[in-house]
Amino acid sequence: MSTGPLLFKDIDTPGLRAIDTYRKGGGYETLAATLNKTTADQVIEVVKASGLRGRGGAGFPTGLKWSFVPKASPKPRYIVCNADESEPGTFKDRELMEKNPHLLIEGMIIAGYAIGSGLGYIYLRGEFEYIQHIIDKAIAEARAAGLLGENVAGSGYRFDLHTHLGAGAYICGEETALLSSLEGYRGQPRLKPPFPAVEGLYACPTVVNNTETLMCVPHIIKNGAAWYRQWGTEKSAGTKVFSVSGPVKRPGNYEVPLGYSMKQLIEKDCGGMVEGLKLKAVIPGGSSVPLLPAADLDTPLDYESMNAKGTFLGSGGVIVIDDQTCIVDALWNVTRFYEHESCGKCTPCREGTYWMAEVFERLENGHGKDTDIDLLASVADNILGKSFCALGDAAAMPVQGALKHFRDEFEYHVTHKSCRVNRRRAEVAEVRA
Repeated sequence: MSTGPLLFKDIDTPGLRAIDTYRKGGGYETLAATLNKTTADQVIEVVKASGLRGRGGAGFPTGLKWSFVPKASPKPRYIVCNADESEPGTFKDRELMEKNPHLLIEGMIIAGYAIGSGLGYIYLRGEFEYIQHIIDKAIAEARAAGLLGENVAGSGYRFDLHTHLGAGAYICGEETALLSSLEGYRGQPRLKPPFPAVEGLYACPTVVNNTETLMCVPHIIKNGAAWYRQWGTEKSAGTKVFSVSGPVKRPGNYEVPLGYSMKQLIEKDCGGMVEGLKLKAVIPGGSSVPLLPAADLDTPLDYESMNAKGTFLGSGGVIVIDDQTCIVDALWNVTRFYEHESCGKCTPCREGTYWMAEVFERLENGHGKDTDIDLLASVADNILGKSFCALGDAAAMPVQGALKHFRDEFEYHVTHKSCRVNRRRAEVAEVRA
């Protein structure tokens, strides 16, 4: 991972997976100090003051989420790490867990202490089985060191932790579908309210946080809210790990302050586009958010700036699209993904994604009708905000963004019964021949 002097600057330290290496760098010192010197309410207040927002996509204030757990509830409380990371274009959590599992464990114990939980789960997507082995080994090391179990760090606080492997379903990235899967049921979303903080895992108060979110917690508790706020903007505090993919010279994970220039991230940190290609558009937050054309490349990478441009920061999956890529074909690929991953529970998502995929197939195969573009827009509008969970929105918004910024490419498919990008490629090849 490419980083500056930020939260994850030690991520490439050799042997960091091992507890001895992690502790040499100060690991678990914050946990011990917190359990012996700080109350649970004080921990929540520090996280609130830091401005830390969920790094999984929604960007909800983390400390506020923790405060929703009812203190008077007689039920057990649970802390769950959403390590499903199934959003196309996003691969930050995988690297963080693979290289520094103990930071996640320390963050989960502190979060569990803050909400009064004695048990936590790390929910991993099915393809992350190899990471499950890494984390299970780290959990065993922490337990042997007295950092998990009946008496965490000699404080009298009881907390234990387990991993759980899903089956590779995108829908399980949605927190209530994740909880259903964790309970052994089919991964389908639940009606909210009640929200998980009141009635979550096993109908008990539960907090679900993203991997990166929880791994920020030990740093914030150790250094304070003001320290964390030295980066970012007033409403988008701290740093964020962005996963950059596509035809850039140096794709990968980059930790930068929120508010950082997307143009600088792509052109300077990632080395710019590979030779012979020009930037056409960028998807800034994983495949579920509307794309931005090249003209908006100067947009700062923070929640408010992205919203002002009609898109979202999302999970930070920055997908770069070059001028040799057909937007219609790219969106057909995205739509087929959401059609396949729809859990089928609600009609707008189940039927709408199918019909959008059908229209895209017509357009791409030279059978587009004059009414197809308006039909796409209509179907997307009838999905957005009307499905049971956010998966429907995730399918509709990219289509709406593409129609907004690249409608001419859709019209070309209808008028010429072919793809403008492919035709241009063929013409260039003919000239070269």
